[in-house]
Amino acid sequence: MTRRISVALACSALGAATALAFVPNPASAEIACEGAYGGHLQGIAVDEDAIYWSFTVDLVKTDRQGKLVKKVTVPSHHGGVTVHDGTVYCAVNLGQFNREPGHADNWVYVFRADDLTLLAKHKIPEVVHGAGGMAWHKGHFFVVGGLPEGYEENYVYEYDPKFRFVRRHVIASGYTRLGIQTTCFAHGFWWFGCYGTKLLKTDESFKLLGKYDLDFGYGVVGFPDGKLLRGMSSRKDGRWTGAAAVAPMPDPQPGAATK
Repeated sequence: MTRRISVALACSALGAATALAFVPNPASAEIACEGAYGGHLQGIAVDEDAIYWSFTVDLVKTDRQGKLVKKVTVPSHHGGVTVHDGTVYCAVNLGQFNREPGHADNWVYVFRADDLTLLAKHKIPEVVHGAGGMAWHKGHFFVVGGLPEGYEENYVYEYDPKFRFVRRHVIASGYTRLGIQTTCFAHGFWWFGCYGTKLLKTDESFKLLGKYDLDFGYGVVGFPDGKLLRGMSSRKDGRWTGAAAVAPMPDPQPGAATK
């Protein structure tokens, strides 16, 4: 049986890493998202009152214990989410992923956090391989996404608060399966969750510091005391469920960083 816990959520002043603080025994605790949905979990975000879950074709808001508050049906493919100042932002690709430029159709959809009402859509054509996840850090949005085979680096696309393109950042990560799915800035580092159980760690300038055999491809959020919140998803009878679990920040691994 999944153990549900009482959590208290608080945003940092910069919004770079939303933190949760709770007891007891956070290392083994899980928060289960109530309900089953039409797609697998793409990412999670938290604020002072709620947890937000993107299930590809359903956007879900729960309370801090995972109890359903609101669900809205959304177009496929809604990816990872971030929350800032009472607003939920979701990376969306209405085209194809992991192809050469010209096949993706990338957007950020904006929702009111209170009731998940759609407020706006912003086109972001610079994310050429498919927008799949995003984060808010120091007043800007950062979007990650797909990657065709044969590429030996990943990309992070930076936008100002009005979604005007600022620049593309390059991570010398080597190829990761389908690019990067989830991201957050926490504990002074960027974290990037990839399918195939790969977690990338970079500094603030996107220099690779570590590459770990850990599965954060369904969600990654900063957590207090050097920990991360990890999204999880599983399928049963054609429907998908989601959960979040606390994980310690990975220990440094000699030779993990690509030079």
